[in-house]
Parts: sequence; structure tokens; C-alpha cells
Amino acid sequence: MNVEATAYGAATIVNALATGKGAAFGIDLWTKARVELTEDGVVETKIIGDPEENTLLAEKCVRAVLERFRKKGLGARVETETNIPIARGLKSSSVAGNAIVLALLTALRERLEPEEILNLVADASLQSKVSVTGAFDDAAASLYGNVVVTDNILRKTIRTFPVEEREVLLLVPREKAYTSEVDLKRIKAFSRQVGIAYDQAVVGRYWDAMTLNGLVYTHALGLPADAIVEAMEAGALAAGISGKGPAYAFVVDRQSKQPVLDILRGHDGDVITSRTRTYASMPLTRRKIGRRKHD
Repeated sequence: MNVEATAYGAATIVNALATGKGAAFGIDLWTKARVELTEDGVVETKIIGDPEENTLLAEKCVRAVLERFRKKGLGARVETETNIPIARGLKSSSVAGNAIVLALLTALRERLEPEEILNLVADASLQSKVSVTGAFDDAAASLYGNVVVTDNILRKTIRTFPVEEREVLLLVPREKAYTSEVDLKRIKAFSRQVGIAYDQAVVGRYWDAMTLNGLVYTHALGLPADAIVEAMEAGALAAGISGKGPAYAFVVDRQSKQPVLDILRGHDGDVITSRTRTYASMPLTRRKIGRRKHD
């Protein structure tokens, strides 16, 4: 019997590569995972629409869940389908990990606390080398929605904030970029500046943090900042690079949406319209989101 689960997307507020601390917010792009348990111990994985992409993360997630519940001898066939462009900095790996784990839990009729899911997906991200920090912030924003501020090294959610309902415009270049290819030494040279952006996120000025982070990381990664500057001039609430790029994200209100759209259509890449996400990926993970520090 096939079981399906959906996890939702996220975009960067503060990239954790420089300091190990990050922030992200939920958006309404999605990844669906379909799982069928088997009795042969074999794990088969497939990404619909992009079969050439590496599926090691998916396999690591499946193996971790089966080992967690001591399901020796079980295997699984896993398919994922997504409207999130892969390897563009839009959290496709973390979202896929969440979706696969949620589908497996349903298939096994088991339950994990949200923090256990996040740790499992972070471990799989590190083991499969799709992330340097484990992308705990990305997985948390996907699972919880809203705004999350995290310490990725300690695997701890530092703050959560209810996000306003806003439209999010994404500028997505056609070329892919992989975390394993970034120059970490160059990025870490900007750790103090990224730390300032993180401090802004911690106190709730997350849109300011997103724009500052975007300006710093475009320079550190050698990517153009023109779209960020032009979008802010057109009235965007925030503009930045998502993850390590090359995709950019722009938060807009009703007045600034069309002027920012006009600007983005003048740049190379596809423009995707999304929205901030104010709810969790499943009732399993629902919890009150408020302006408070978590223990």
C-alpha cells in the first residue's frame, strides 16, 4: 500500500554557513513523498521529474527511520515529487527529507516528536553531504512554518515568530549550485556581518535580517546583488539570496508586488510566485508559534 505525505518549502532569512546559526521562514511550495514498504530489505528511491539527481539523502532518511523502530528486514520504495526547483538554495533537500520521514511514519504507524524528525533529517543531510551544517533551520521552517531562528550546531530552535501573510516572489536561475561546491573559507570571512543579521532576526526584525544577509552573501558567493537592490528600491519588504543560491527571494505587499515583478522579469531566470506559510506540515507538528525563547 502506498502512503503519501507532504512537506512544505522554506526560504532563507540568515544563512548558517558562516556562523552555524540561521533563520528561515515557511513558504507554500511543496514536496510529496510516496512510500511503499517492502519485505526484501531494499531501499529504492526516485525523484519524479529529475531522475538524474542524487537520491542518497532519501535513502539515509529511510534507513534511519527503519533503524529507529528496529524494523529489520523491511525495505521501501520511495518516490518524491516537488514543485521546488532542486539545487537552487530553496531547501529542496530538507523538505524532501521531512516529507519522506512523515510518509514513513504513517506507513509504519509510528510517531516521532518534531525535534526527533528534525534531528533525523539533519543527520541524513550531513551524511549525504547535501549540507555543511545539517540545515536544521531549513528543516524546522519546513516542518513548523512561520519564522524560525536556530542554532544549527546545537540543533536548537532559539526563537519562533508568527509570520505575516505575504506574497513571496522567487527569481530562479536555470543553473544549479550545490552546497559542496561553495568556498567556506571565503564565506566565514563574513561571519561578523552575518552575525549582525542573525541578531536582527533574534529580536524579530527578520525582514531586515533577510535583506542584510542577502547583500552579504551575494558578495561572499560572488553572485550579483542587482535584483536585491532594485527590488528594495521598488518597495519590497525584504529581498535576499536563498541558501547558497543561485535563487533569490523577495517578500512583497500589495503595493510593491507588480513593480518588483516587473524588475524580476528583466533578469535571467524563472519567476515563481509563492506565499508565506503560517501552518505546520502535519497536525503531528502543530504547536503554538509565539515571540518567545524556547528551552
